[in-house]
Amino acid sequence: MFQTKEEKNIFDDYVKKGYLIFNIKDQKKLNLLRTNVVKFIKKNSKKIISNSNNEEKYLNNSHQFIEKKNRNNLRLNLINHLNSDKHFRLNYYNFAKEYLEKIVGNELAMQQRINLSIQFPKDNSSLLPLHSDTWAGDSPFETVVWLPLVNCFKSKSMYIIPPNKMKLVNSLIKKKMTTDQMFLKIKKHVTWIKINYGQILIFNQNLPHGNIVNKEKETRFSFNCRFKSIFAPYGDKKIGEFFDPITLKPASKIGMIYKYPEI
Repeated sequence: MFQTKEEKNIFDDYVKKGYLIFNIKDQKKLNLLRTNVVKFIKKNSKKIISNSNNEEKYLNNSHQFIEKKNRNNLRLNLINHLNSDKHFRLNYYNFAKEYLEKIVGNELAMQQRINLSIQFPKDNSSLLPLHSDTWAGDSPFETVVWLPLVNCFKSKSMYIIPPNKMKLVNSLIKKKMTTDQMFLKIKKHVTWIKINYGQILIFNQNLPHGNIVNKEKETRFSFNCRFKSIFAPYGDKKIGEFFDPITLKPASKIGMIYKYPEI
């Protein structure tokens, strides 16, 4: 393989751990995104809390003024609001572009709508039990870009099974265990992702991952979006339905429409 030393280190690290965390270079656009989120919540919430001018504290403490029964509607409305901005997906892609090109490629398809998770403390209604996206029909060629708007750690974050523990996972699957039973067997081996605001995570969604009840005192806000090579095989989520091409090159476009002359 033709690789620079930096590319080889990224390659080896991603394969070994199943994820990469790196600092976002354009902090200004990230701050604007978080400001937009806070403004939307303030506009759609009647209750004012102390430190409301501190965006980090505002989001961390949002469970104090967003009613649990209203959280999902707020989340869906916020997703619609953000995805209606033509710059949102472009900025999101640019946050991770440098590493996506090294991990996935430079001709990419991107999920049409970026998703948002809001997890309150002690809330069991927004859990993702142990799962691999490929178990639900996703392509094994996809990767996930996960962007937090607050510092995430321990149960306020997510966990992922290291690649070197997949033999254990497969043995549990053969025993026809439920995902809850599997997690109890594997939980001492999981990697809890510690990631701060200003950083971004790219992880291998083939590896089992999930979250548990948030036992911390703060709320988690995090985005997630899938990327894959345009020409890699697709699973149940097809191009034009779930994915859009975003970086198709001229030679590929020409090749896709080329027709051999009739003889």
